[in-house]
Amino acid sequence: MKIVLAPMEGVVDHLMRDMLTRVGGFDLCVTEFIRVVDQLLPEKVYYRLCPELHHNGLTPSGVPVKVQLLGQEPDCLAENAVRAVELGSHGVDLNFGCPAKTVNKSKGGAVLLKEPDALFSIVSAVRKSVPKQHQVTAKMRLGFEDKSLAIENALAIESAGADSLVIHARTKVEGYKPPAYWDWIAKIKQQTQIPIIANGEIWSAEDAILCQQQSQCDDIMLGRGALALPNLAQVIKEQASPMTWAQLKLLLVDYSGYEIFGDKGRYYPNRIKQWFGYLRRHYVEADQMFDKICRLKSADEIVAVLKK
Repeated sequence: MKIVLAPMEGVVDHLMRDMLTRVGGFDLCVTEFIRVVDQLLPEKVYYRLCPELHHNGLTPSGVPVKVQLLGQEPDCLAENAVRAVELGSHGVDLNFGCPAKTVNKSKGGAVLLKEPDALFSIVSAVRKSVPKQHQVTAKMRLGFEDKSLAIENALAIESAGADSLVIHARTKVEGYKPPAYWDWIAKIKQQTQIPIIANGEIWSAEDAILCQQQSQCDDIMLGRGALALPNLAQVIKEQASPMTWAQLKLLLVDYSGYEIFGDKGRYYPNRIKQWFGYLRRHYVEADQMFDKICRLKSADEIVAVLKK
């Protein structure tokens, strides 16, 4: 069983990847998407979104990181995919799942699920350009407005030569609202040969087991669930006990140090408040502290509260 840390725009940056992979249980990370429009992007763009490229594409704890690209132009995506692996990315992932309106209006992300031929063209161009020793993978949802093209889209990605496929078990319209339709992943799996990784609505070890059973997939991807319970991957894979609040407070203080003294220090108050929003799902203490944390404006004030 492999567990992958999901790409989450504005949430899972290199600091969060470092923190969560230090906790343990993850086999691979995928970056926030790099938007490709009509040109080969400069190397600095890749290093900014994936500083791990300076260290052989690995987090400090040694977990491989794969760059994710988003766009609609096959040749341009192929050119940028080559750059990503040349810089040290462990393969390249293609985003066909982002539900953001601004992205979809520019014909990127989930809107491409309306056009199986477009998926084929993009994956095919990237696969032909990227050396065979590097994996080309994709992430998709079950569809845009409905699931009518789910199997056709997966077949297009498979026939174009992708090495594996992550499926978020909801459509774009369904967003992040429960439930996740894991049984639909099984329907796709029955019609394809490509290795599939299941994603969506996995918040606990029990959820992971149900997902594996209903999707018929061994491998899973964790996103929001790993923010709500930072050692969820260990809980699932190693039957570890969920992290206690005392342990989590230490992790939050460590994370605070990363953020405040890192390159995103100015975003720290909003970032920690965002994380608390997820933690409330598992920790009553986080729920009790949430309003107080949200009223604080400086990083020093937030850290002082966390250290009490």
